[in-house]
Amino acid sequence: MKINLYPIKFHPILKEKIWGGEKLKTVLNKNSNLPNMGESWEISDVEGDTSIVANGNLEGKSLKQLLSTYKEDLIGKKNFKKFGNTFPLLIKFIDAKEDLSIQLHPNDDIAAKRHNSFGKTEMWYVMQADSGANLMVGFNQKMTSEKYLKHLNSNTLTEILNFDKVKTGDAYFIEGGLIHSIGAGVLLAEIQQTSDITYRVYDWDRVDSNGNKRGLHIDLAMDAFDFNLPNDFRIDYNKTPNASNRVVSCPYFTTNYIELNQTLKKENNYDSFIIYMCLEGELCIKTESITEVIVQGETLLIPASIEQFEISSKNTKALEVYV
Repeated sequence: MKINLYPIKFHPILKEKIWGGEKLKTVLNKNSNLPNMGESWEISDVEGDTSIVANGNLEGKSLKQLLSTYKEDLIGKKNFKKFGNTFPLLIKFIDAKEDLSIQLHPNDDIAAKRHNSFGKTEMWYVMQADSGANLMVGFNQKMTSEKYLKHLNSNTLTEILNFDKVKTGDAYFIEGGLIHSIGAGVLLAEIQQTSDITYRVYDWDRVDSNGNKRGLHIDLAMDAFDFNLPNDFRIDYNKTPNASNRVVSCPYFTTNYIELNQTLKKENNYDSFIIYMCLEGELCIKTESITEVIVQGETLLIPASIEQFEISSKNTKALEVYV
């Protein structure tokens, strides 16, 4: 017998990274003894890293089990028809104490052929940034493969990269094929396709505790580059209070920004699950049968079968995500 679906929390999957820090613990209250914690995978269907339900009658079930049991009731009819028993998004919080590698991700076609995987288009929302912190997205000039290789081989790659100083609330859209990196001192939320494929092209010549450099993917990356992507990576969006403000809408996901200090009645007209990521404060989600609260650094999934609900807060900022 199926259990009725309700707003679902998952246990975060915490990842140690060579560039990770302490903010996931100190700012977002993630409970872990891991040093250099770089990522908290909030909702994941990546093979080997499937999220586990943390609340209610489905506690202990995996996201994969939910998909196989509830199908379109969980993710929506159009999503189930397209993705089947695979959850289409990977939801993360990321803390970069040091610069991440200079990298890019393959698009759908390349990822399917090489890795039997989705591509990796993603977006970033900056939750906190230390003074002077930056993100690297794209090139600072018109680029060709020949010019890129010349700088890469001359160890002058950073001369042609576009570095942006960032602050809380900045948002970026990163398509497959676009070179990018998260800079030291940045804490952000990331919404992306379900994929863990990254091509590193430069890693700052750093070594791990054993004196080893991480592997690079120079040749794989060359075929994955899209040197013709437009230079509009930073996103301008409205911040109208008590409304869903569109940040990104692409074939893979839609992300809205919400500043809330009252109660909003919501109708799910998207034929999709809806995810809320709490950026600041406390967000209350109420359905006919249950009330759940998430605080800064927590994430919640509302199944597609829940068509009406309320969100309320005295003072919160959140991201609202669906497909």
